[in-house]
Order: sequence, then structure tokens, then C-alpha cells
Amino acid sequence: MRLFLYGFILMASISTAAADSKTDALQIIDRWAKAFTASEVDAIVKLYAPDALFMGTGSKAVVTKPEDIRTYFEAALLNNRPRGATLNSYESMVLSDNAVLVTGLDTTTRVKDGTPISASGRVTFVVAKRGADWQIVHFHRSAMPQ
Repeated sequence: MRLFLYGFILMASISTAAADSKTDALQIIDRWAKAFTASEVDAIVKLYAPDALFMGTGSKAVVTKPEDIRTYFEAALLNNRPRGATLNSYESMVLSDNAVLVTGLDTTTRVKDGTPISASGRVTFVVAKRGADWQIVHFHRSAMPQ
């Protein structure tokens, strides 16, 4: 009976840790979407780990340096405003207490020459706890195939 009780307590604590990890990771993605929509380059870049791997919709190579992530978002967010990003649907997988994978379908919006434009895409984030903070360690977005 005691072994069963210890096992139950262990499983409950693991489930709670997994739920907390997922919640923490999704909060980072929510902050990412808000920073994108507000065209806040500094805010969005701060969400990425210094060693993050990044592949934006317009990337022609894997970006591995924080200054190159900044350059990407300066070009993407400081033009054709207002901008927007909405995660329409997603699935998440807790990889560990310190890492969560989130992948889904999104829509980005912009205004070009006074005309609203939207683009559907596929997006993947890996969010990991680094020290006390959760950060994006991997990002990939690609356009939705026609």
C-alpha cells in the first residue's frame, strides 16, 4: 500500500511539472505573438536564447546569431504595418520539465500600400528553460503550401 501511495505521489508531481512546463512555454509564445503584432523588435528578440536556431518564412539559411535574428525582425516588422500574428491551432509536446515543443498553423497579417494582406503558415517553436527563464531555442515558420 505504501509503495502504491509513493507511486501515486510521484506520478502526480510529474503531471503537475509537465502541465507547468506547457503553461510556461505557451506564455512565451503568447508574448512572441504580442511583440510581433506590436512590431516590438527588442521584445521579440529577447525571447530567443543566445544559441537559438531560427528559420523564418523569408530565411534562406538557418540563423544562429542573435544579431541576425534582430536583423530578420527589423526587416519583417518595421515595414508594412500594422502587423499581426495569430496561432490558429497547435499541438504541444512536453519533452521534459525544461523543454516543450509547440507546432501549429498560424496567420500573419500586414498592410501593403493600404491593402491588408494575410498569409497562412506552419510554425514550430521549441521553448526551453534556461536558468530561471523560458526562452525560444528553435523557431521555424514556412508558408502554407498551395
